Amino acid sequence: MAGNLFLFDFDGVLVDSLEVYHRTVSWCLERIGMPFISTQEEYVALFEDNFYASLAEKGVDLHAFSQALNEYARDVDYYRDVKPFTTVLTVLEELCRADTLAIISSNSAAAIGKIMARLHYNGCFREILGSEFHLSKKAKIDHMVAKYGRSRERTFYVGDTAGDIKEGKAAGIKTIAVAWGWHPRETLAAENPDFLIARPDELLAIAG
Repeated sequence: MAGNLFLFDFDGVLVDSLEVYHRTVSWCLERIGMPFISTQEEYVALFEDNFYASLAEKGVDLHAFSQALNEYARDVDYYRDVKPFTTVLTVLEELCRADTLAIISSNSAAAIGKIMARLHYNGCFREILGSEFHLSKKAKIDHMVAKYGRSRERTFYVGDTAGDIKEGKAAGIKTIAVAWGWHPRETLAAENPDFLIARPDELLAIAG
């Protein structure tokens, strides 16, 4: 019998990248003449809902933002500053023996692939759906549920922001909030995730 389908957010769940992407997004917004974030708190607040929806609500041209991000990626090797959550990797290696794992992120799949290769995360995940595929995480979750033929009852989205939990709930799947990421525990708890965990090894108990 097929196992569960675990869909993971990337930044804040699998890697420590908050400082890196706060710097990156701030540069991109300044580049397109929309420098409305200065503090890390202001940046993280964009993830209280879908990140791109939050940008659009602020009046950001998403096409111009994407172009600025591509320009930044060409000129700056920011991948080297992303750090792994080392306790996660051991859990992933065990989890993927019986369950199907994939990544769903607001980040670029190309960027994620490069970071994963450097940090030796390769082999744990079937695929990565990033911003190139769709800006909505709900749409990406729906696609993965259909592709892998799992029931929504046996599909889990593992995220670290309120927006992650909202999109997982909108897709009708189980949500797992992790307390080691970008949003504090109380912010995550307010979204009533199915599970709120403090350690990566708690994923193994959820998998059953």
